[in-house]
Amino acid sequence: MKENRQHRYWTAFILLLAGVLVFFILNICIGSVQMTIPDIVQALTGHERTETNIRIIWDIRLPRTIAVVMLGGSLALTGYLLQTFFHNPIAGPFVLGISSGAKMAVALVMIFLIGRTSRVTSADMIAAAFMGAMLSMGFVLVLSRRIGNMSMLVVSGVMIGYICSAVTELTITFADDADIINLHNWSRGSFSGMTWENVKIITCVVTVTVLHIFLMSKPLSAYQLGDAYAANAGVNLRLLRICIVIYSSMLSACIVAFAGPVSFVGVAVPHLVKKLLGSVEPLYMIPACFLGGSVFCLFCDLLSRTMLAPTELSISTVTAIFGAPVVLWVIGRKNTDKQH
Repeated sequence: MKENRQHRYWTAFILLLAGVLVFFILNICIGSVQMTIPDIVQALTGHERTETNIRIIWDIRLPRTIAVVMLGGSLALTGYLLQTFFHNPIAGPFVLGISSGAKMAVALVMIFLIGRTSRVTSADMIAAAFMGAMLSMGFVLVLSRRIGNMSMLVVSGVMIGYICSAVTELTITFADDADIINLHNWSRGSFSGMTWENVKIITCVVTVTVLHIFLMSKPLSAYQLGDAYAANAGVNLRLLRICIVIYSSMLSACIVAFAGPVSFVGVAVPHLVKKLLGSVEPLYMIPACFLGGSVFCLFCDLLSRTMLAPTELSISTVTAIFGAPVVLWVIGRKNTDKQH
């Protein structure tokens, strides 16, 4: 039995890693200018003589694709943390309004600081998004203590998201005409315009945060079995909850600061990964969710760029098409389980 489980885990991770590799290559090859694998190899090794191909790969596609891997994985992992924290299968940064709170804070900083300061740095954006995410998370935590029904908690989170989105849209109207289009595109979610500086910051923030989350695998495993069990197992519940709130807010902040709000990835991917693994153990779910989120977002980003080329769809439009049915399936399955 144990050997069968281990075999399934290995198979799942091999499939996820293969998916990341395949879609990573496809995202670099496919676009308005088609590339082949030899073209990519030559550009990466410096043997490519066509300056245009080098610029397309090095300056546009490669940083964007790496950012999609890191941010997509972070989205799925954030969703898994929130689902574990609230014991709610449809909790996620977008559903609970956390992404909307981060988006609101970033929009305020971008609009009211651009022009007044010489430059708004990536650190400023992440800090603003983190404060907005923590503010929304604070409201959700207060409501979770007052509302025993988890379904109503999700509805409350959606309402928080609508309020934050309304404030964001109102704020955007005060932006300069030259910035409104960029702000509007960012507010709908997009991985375009990534630079190597962005990739460097994203990689540092995400790597450190994900490693800390992975080190929480054992206490998270006990927490899934209930507060009483976790406390008897020696888990510091207060510290664990604080860490979950901070880490999920940090990942949400990093995502929103660079790509805007991206819907349904955090809700849908953890359930797809659970189905693939056949397990809910955090030791396996944490890395698998990260890889699953990367595959999902690489696939969706490829479609967003190519479906209606040269027009690029917002990433949230594509993720909603594939993520929303998964959420409906989860809700339907939960109701069926209750009836039985």
